[in-house]
Amino acid sequence: MSDPWAVKRQLTVALNEHDLEGVLEIFSPDAVLVSPFGVAEGLEQIRWMYEQIFKSFPDFHLFAWYEAVTCEAPLIVEWTATGTHLGPILLPNGCELQGTGRPVTFRGTCASFVEDGKIKSHREYFDQLELYAQLGLCLTVPG
Repeated sequence: MSDPWAVKRQLTVALNEHDLEGVLEIFSPDAVLVSPFGVAEGLEQIRWMYEQIFKSFPDFHLFAWYEAVTCEAPLIVEWTATGTHLGPILLPNGCELQGTGRPVTFRGTCASFVEDGKIKSHREYFDQLELYAQLGLCLTVPG
């Protein structure tokens, strides 16, 4: 695919189909993915990150509702993600939260740089507190 927006849109399709191989075909072998879940460098780490999302939320769905099509680099999309937390999710403190059965809906945005028909850099931004509150977690005061 030579059209950068077609590449970007194909990522959404592959994510919604939970097509891990399709997701990886869209990324450059040396791509970097940065998200609130962490940093993934290269296809092996990107695979691991998306595997965790699909395990945590087996019905994960991403709805892209705004594309900044007048911007060529980076390609910016705003989205809403939904899913049901049925599998373990890794928390920032290194602990795993087992499936709660709770539905989640959270909004975010992402910015991608596409080179030679592949995503070279992909950055996702969303409010972790919005997600974790829906999972039943809360902030605590130290001490």
